[in-house]
Amino acid sequence: MIRKNSLKYSLLLMSIIVLNSCVKNQKKEMKIDVEKSEVLITNFKEQFRPQFHFTPQEKWMNDPNGLVYHKGIYHLFYQYYPDDIVWGPMHWGHATSEDLISWNHKPIALFPDEHGLIFSGSAVVDKENSSGFGTKENPPLVAIFTYHLMEGEKAGRKDFQTQGIAYSLDNGDTWTKYEGNPVIGNENIKDFRDPKVFWHHETNQWIMLLVAGDHAKIYSSSDLKSWKYVSDFGKDKGAHGGVWECPDLFKLKVEGTEEEKWVLLISINPGAPNGGSGTQYFVGDFDGETFISEHDEEKWIDYGTDNYAGVTYNNTPNNERIFIGWMSNWNYARDTPTKTWRSAMTLPRELTLHKKKKAYFLKNYPIPAFDKQLEEIDNMSQRNMKTITLDSLDFNQTNISFELSLRENFELQLKNTKNEVVKFQVDAAKNELRLDRRQSGLVDFEKSFGATVHKQSYEPQNELVEVRIIIDQSSIEIFVDKGRYVFTDQIFPTENYKTLLINSDETEAIKDFKIKSVNTIW
Repeated sequence: MIRKNSLKYSLLLMSIIVLNSCVKNQKKEMKIDVEKSEVLITNFKEQFRPQFHFTPQEKWMNDPNGLVYHKGIYHLFYQYYPDDIVWGPMHWGHATSEDLISWNHKPIALFPDEHGLIFSGSAVVDKENSSGFGTKENPPLVAIFTYHLMEGEKAGRKDFQTQGIAYSLDNGDTWTKYEGNPVIGNENIKDFRDPKVFWHHETNQWIMLLVAGDHAKIYSSSDLKSWKYVSDFGKDKGAHGGVWECPDLFKLKVEGTEEEKWVLLISINPGAPNGGSGTQYFVGDFDGETFISEHDEEKWIDYGTDNYAGVTYNNTPNNERIFIGWMSNWNYARDTPTKTWRSAMTLPRELTLHKKKKAYFLKNYPIPAFDKQLEEIDNMSQRNMKTITLDSLDFNQTNISFELSLRENFELQLKNTKNEVVKFQVDAAKNELRLDRRQSGLVDFEKSFGATVHKQSYEPQNELVEVRIIIDQSSIEIFVDKGRYVFTDQIFPTENYKTLLINSDETEAIKDFKIKSVNTIW
């Protein structure tokens, strides 16, 4: 019989041998599970595997959770099922980064317990140790999350979602659940989840937002353990085509002014403008108890179909408002054609607030650190062009940018030899932007994925605007006018795109055209 210590020693020797064999190939990662007696090699080069977006090493991932910065580290927690590539009993997966671009995979942070599965939530740095979990010298990280009790749901009850907390004194490496969980019970509300917590300086208290089916609820606390309900928002505001999820509330300064407004993010499933899941936002005022929206019309952060459940970082070093979304859609999230893992996150984006006349709008645009991954491979910046045809370049890991007039018709195509094509179009007569993935590759794994062209309206301008297109193996992100108009979509070409075609109605419609390759983060 081999004793457990001998087994661990044998596994350690095996891991050293495997590690030595991987030194020459930095794209390989190794994970050793001593208790399960297995060594897992993940090469991050499978078909469709993103090379510069975050993905789990293996298995299922959905919502980003607990986005917080502390002691030089950005934490990304996420909804994770470690046993399959379809949704299952939820844990909090964990990754860390020093720049939000390159990521280190960490052990699972939170596991289900007697109160239920671990659904979405947030994390804060309790700087003054208001919770008493740490000290002022070593303030705790506190995670706030939804418990989902499957037994209660299966029994037909409505009170199966409650809110719990956990804390860490070693910057997220280990977590202790609060013995008084749940900290917020449930008064018979079926969809009661996704707590986002932040410190409200003006009233010197913690604020929590929860969603309750068709609206948001706001709570306050002095210690993160005892919570008081203070108000509701949204029963008569915004889109209501589906269940509200993943709220976020934060203050932003209007660019170019000293004016400040509050922005509320609400994800909704279904009911997005191009189908399935999407994220809407409201701009208004918040006094520590009540949020009041400035507008009645619907506003959306993205008009692609693959940017959902996005939330922003707490405690960023320069008070940037950095957003990450789940790059999928509940219409087809379980069906996408990947085998080892499923789902990726969007590129981290900085949110900025703008105002034109009396209307407020958000821009979301890749953070500056992403530019360090780029290497220029083609520069036509000195030429004004009406048409462009480029062959024999690999466009599946590229950053394409140019200046464009939105007053003329325009089309950009990325194609491969199998006639799989993704198109970005400007219809000047309709003032409409379009992203067409209907023939982009594999599209028939679910009926809605390739069914329609994704559209959004735009406001014409008398000047050129930047168009930035970022392609990463199985995704395309398009940012027009520095992120005023955005499409985020998954694509699954069965062969890399090698041809780029551009056509426009005007000779000088395209300027400063550049193509850059994007280095892998793995």
